[in-house]
Amino acid sequence: MRIAALGVFAIAPLVAACGQLEGSPDRPATALEFPLPDRPVAEVISNQFSNEDARDERNEAQVVMDLANIEEGTTVADIGAGEGYYTVRLAQRVGDDGRVLAQDISREALQRLGRRVERERLENISIKLGQPDDPQLPVDSFDRIFLVHMYHEVTEPYAFLWRMWPALASGGQIIVVDVDRPTDRHGIPPKLLFCEFDAVGYNLIEFIERPDIRGYFARFERGEDRAEPSAIEACSNG
Repeated sequence: MRIAALGVFAIAPLVAACGQLEGSPDRPATALEFPLPDRPVAEVISNQFSNEDARDERNEAQVVMDLANIEEGTTVADIGAGEGYYTVRLAQRVGDDGRVLAQDISREALQRLGRRVERERLENISIKLGQPDDPQLPVDSFDRIFLVHMYHEVTEPYAFLWRMWPALASGGQIIVVDVDRPTDRHGIPPKLLFCEFDAVGYNLIEFIERPDIRGYFARFERGEDRAEPSAIEACSNG
């Protein structure tokens, strides 16, 4: 497995946009060459510690890490890390030879996560602020990129997925855990998920319904070519 040198990045203010519509003046200039999704976007919700015990009771993180083949030495990006439910468990799984980059667009959540990392003395975790249309990940760095219960909150999915592409190491995979329900109800139908990834150039290699973790598990890898931004067509939500 590739071990990336991931420094701890400074955290700067950022306000997440929610529920943008076609032609919205709030779109970042860096996203304008990409299509907007033909679907509502869920508001970003808080990821507090209060639900961690319930998630552990159903063994959620262990199940997902097993399915994703996370082992010692793996490098992982936890996108939408919030306050670190997956981040800290991934850090324990990958060990001293692995690395975890926790990324989010919420400065406040990352500040709380930073305090947790210090308190628990987890030295294999780095923290980085992202942008709605760009996870801002280092190139050729990750064996796995986790998008757990957050992809439906991404306001610029085509730009986001396009800019995530170079961050995967050789053989790297993107892991999505989500729920089969409308995006404005904090889920995404699998058919729509598959279409959006395919539009950018990713291949679906595994999909499993998992009632035990109250959702589904999907695994993607890069295809032969990444689509040009101007060639990407938004998937229909109809």
